[in-house]
Amino acid sequence: MSQPFRLWRFSAPSWLSSATSRTIGVYTAGALFSLGLFFFIDASAYSASSRNGSDVHINFVDWIPGICSALGMMVINSIEKTRLSADTFSYSGTGVAWKARLVLFLGFALMAGGLAGSVTVLVLKYVVPKYLFPTLYFGIANVVANGLIMLSSIVLWISQNMEEDYTYNLLS
Repeated sequence: MSQPFRLWRFSAPSWLSSATSRTIGVYTAGALFSLGLFFFIDASAYSASSRNGSDVHINFVDWIPGICSALGMMVINSIEKTRLSADTFSYSGTGVAWKARLVLFLGFALMAGGLAGSVTVLVLKYVVPKYLFPTLYFGIANVVANGLIMLSSIVLWISQNMEEDYTYNLLS
């Protein structure tokens, strides 16, 4: 009896593909996304408040990386894992796998661009002019927010695409 080809020597634990771990992954991704959004909205509110003692405020340039990361998250989580390896007519046409991989790449490129953009804004707008910490927090919060959005997208994609024993596959 031949064993199927396995990439790893040990198999994943059975609790990893349960409905409970999938639910925990979805809630964890939501918590990470909301925490990242909280950091950025907190920095934006502090920037516009009277407690901000500097002339530097958060403007549209600071929002662009977050918008790119959120768009990348939506693009990545719209791709099912089964589409990445399914080159059959069951998914309405040929070449579905490379199209799905291209869209997934574009989503990750949007998120990486958002994270790189937030680091660039931090360095060019806050570090190079040598602002002190209350003002430097605006850039740090932007980087933390984009990092948490990226992490939440990865957690959500993994948890949404877990294989489950009790699901029905109507296409095969």
